[in-house]
Amino acid sequence: MTDSNSHNGHVILIGAGPGDVGLLTLKGKDWLSRADVIIYDYLVNSNMLRFADDSAELIYVGKKGGHATLTQNKINELLVQKARPDKIVVRLKGGDPFIFGRGGEEIQALKEAGIRFSVVPGIPSPVGVSAYAGIPLTHRDHASTISIITGSNEAEQEDVKIDWDKIAARTGTLVFLMGARKLPRIVEQLIKYNKSPDTPVAVIQWGTTSRQRTWTGTLRTIVDIAMKEKIKPPTLTIIGEVVNLKPVTDWYETLPLFGKTIVITRAEAQAESFIYRLEERGAEALLYSTIKTVPPEDWSPLDHALEKLSTYDGIIFTSVNGVRFFTQRLREKNKDIRELKGVRVYAIGPKTEQAVRDLHIKVDTVPENYVAESLIESMGKENVNGKKFLLPRAAVAREILPGTLREMGASIDVVPTYQTISPKPSDTSFLQRLDEGAVDVITFTSSSTVTNFLDRLDQEHHAKLNNTAIACIGPVTQKTAEDHGLKVSIVPDEYTVEALASAIETHFTG
Repeated sequence: MTDSNSHNGHVILIGAGPGDVGLLTLKGKDWLSRADVIIYDYLVNSNMLRFADDSAELIYVGKKGGHATLTQNKINELLVQKARPDKIVVRLKGGDPFIFGRGGEEIQALKEAGIRFSVVPGIPSPVGVSAYAGIPLTHRDHASTISIITGSNEAEQEDVKIDWDKIAARTGTLVFLMGARKLPRIVEQLIKYNKSPDTPVAVIQWGTTSRQRTWTGTLRTIVDIAMKEKIKPPTLTIIGEVVNLKPVTDWYETLPLFGKTIVITRAEAQAESFIYRLEERGAEALLYSTIKTVPPEDWSPLDHALEKLSTYDGIIFTSVNGVRFFTQRLREKNKDIRELKGVRVYAIGPKTEQAVRDLHIKVDTVPENYVAESLIESMGKENVNGKKFLLPRAAVAREILPGTLREMGASIDVVPTYQTISPKPSDTSFLQRLDEGAVDVITFTSSSTVTNFLDRLDQEHHAKLNNTAIACIGPVTQKTAEDHGLKVSIVPDEYTVEALASAIETHFTG
């Protein structure tokens, strides 16, 4: 970290790792959440941008297959420019900034401009991609050294920068980065300098993501394989005897949802647990939030209810969001949770129940099924006639619960505790994947996610949903999807995201 004057900001170069969002470091995630500006490359998984604050400025600078949206000099200038007004600027780079990431050049520019900088290392692609391909770079019986070489040197620079004779003579593992287009040249030079044509080779494309593919061969055969398979960047090439260990040490490509891209449409703030459930099964979870929870337009109905909490016979929570915003407002009004003493508490679903229990409040009734109809059935076994209930919920919701309770003789105050809105899409990668036919499942966890999602799509993209499996968390969401013309093929028996992830796995594996 360098010294700076008080008028300049702080630039943090962060290695995003090879692709899997889970490989981002904790320090990198922390800086992303604090950044005013994030400048990121093509090889950065855009799902990482969910860790950014809503107010952060996101700037894409490309660097795809050797072609940059901005030149390196322009990127250097941009870093300085954005940091000048005393801002925190994150430069998010694939892999590690200091391993063929041109991080050194960017820091030189920052140093010359007097801009404070820090570096957060990332998992280098040779380490991450080889591990996900099931190929150890070293092994006691096969390789005790590793050589990491760029495969993207210009032809006129290559012979000056790469000592092919010395590299070919090495007995350890050779790793070539960014070498898809130069693979014939790499193979030619190694064989020219007496590397055995029978040396094992692996080419890994889109390593650590659901699009990962691995081809194996030898120096003699790999170029023909690459041409036949039309292998394109980004790739990493591993050359050496360790490649033969893949059948034994493979793990990622054997996971049940490996190779599947699954779109999550639920609120970003609630997506993490679902994302992890899918990723641990080998899927790529592509976040495309179509819903966001925010405070209600008017707090006064809830405020009025909070003033008379002890007068209610029961309070009904239908979602985690209801619990969260209710508690938030309770604290803002300096009210005490103990005022619920003696008030019967109802919760729909285990997540809602747990959110209430986290407040050290006993939950009296949780219905067998996690829908309003099941709660009505449970409450029907009680004598609710003449009882008074509070229902803090979304501003727009189904009326079956309050309507039926009133028919049963109860009095119920329905108060908007939060509202849902459709956030502006911050990422276009979902539509690109849909255009490519590379989306396997689209998931919906509420009726609002369905309607907001479909409102975003034009007719052309709507038609492409016919080739994609639709998964819904429960029958209410399923009905909304089907009412809008979607064919739903996955619905779990239990209406939770954990069960939904399991149902998706079963759909593909039987």
